[in-house]
Amino acid sequence: MGPAFGQLGCLHCDALVHVGALPGGLRACCPRCGHVLSSRPPDAVQRALAWATAALVLLVLALSFPFLELRRDGIENVMSLPSAAFTLFEDGYGGLALLVLAFVIGAPAALLAMLLLVLLPLRSRSAPPWLVPSARLLFSLNNWSMVEVFIIGVIVSLVKIASMASVVLGISFWSYVGFAISFTAAVASLDRADVWRRIEACQA
Repeated sequence: MGPAFGQLGCLHCDALVHVGALPGGLRACCPRCGHVLSSRPPDAVQRALAWATAALVLLVLALSFPFLELRRDGIENVMSLPSAAFTLFEDGYGGLALLVLAFVIGAPAALLAMLLLVLLPLRSRSAPPWLVPSARLLFSLNNWSMVEVFIIGVIVSLVKIASMASVVLGISFWSYVGFAISFTAAVASLDRADVWRRIEACQA
């Protein structure tokens, strides 16, 4: 399962620290280096669930509308997130198309699903069979989410494209930006040790 209850390893100095259950709003820091070991923000689950729900709505919008539109010399080209991957595949860039589908659409959607599968039982204080596997996948695969990197890459590309063509940002672009912010806020609202303590309490 998760880390042993009451005992956490510091990610900065590798010190092994005994940490008990934290009251809401408090946090535990490493006595050696001061790094935050665990925290329990008030209403963490409710806050994370609200952000995750917003991220789900925004992701659906991002996949349903045009991402951007390019105009030059009377020629218009409209691109959506799914069509971008298919266009790359048709142009012979199969590997790049697979990376776009995996890290821009697939991985964020899967992580969001894992997040909801963890938060909903924690909110209702139940322990369905998928709770522990979903939490393991969420925390082990979280680093594979590339939504922020994708947004930064798009912004850099738009700066270069703007000098060659007229660029119109679609609803999907702003929805994906909102999704990136909401998803990041949802994950940031959770503390790993606190989540495992809540899971153990649900299973008790």
